Amino acid sequence: MISYMELNEQNHKITELSNVLIYLINERSICDTEVSCELFFRYMNMVREHLEVEERELYQALLVDSDNDVRNIGRKFLSGSGEIKRIINQYQKRWCKGKELRIKDHSSFVDDTRELFGLMIRRIDDEIVHLYPTLMDGGHLPMHSHTA
Repeated sequence: MISYMELNEQNHKITELSNVLIYLINERSICDTEVSCELFFRYMNMVREHLEVEERELYQALLVDSDNDVRNIGRKFLSGSGEIKRIINQYQKRWCKGKELRIKDHSSFVDDTRELFGLMIRRIDDEIVHLYPTLMDGGHLPMHSHTA
């Protein structure tokens, strides 16, 4: 099972990369360079992987808990995960072709990207404040990984 420390590290990397990308996308001539695209798609993959790990390893424990409030937190985060994935898919249909960014309207791209990154930062904050404490209180999330 994934640990709190591993989830926290994923969140840190996602946040760090979003901060770098927000800075880079403001300069139109840098947006669709090979380096920016690589960083951008690394970010997208990290977000997807983070959401999938949470779905696979965390929500089931919450959804079957005897406490109704805990089950509601599980449903809320599972639903939010699906919504974020839907938004990412729409975003990528609009701005990506394969592993390249296709930016015709830079201002709209910046607005959409800031909105997407803001959504993920709010999600990470919610995980730290609501999800992880609930999982740790119920004994469903170890603080550190157990390696042999």
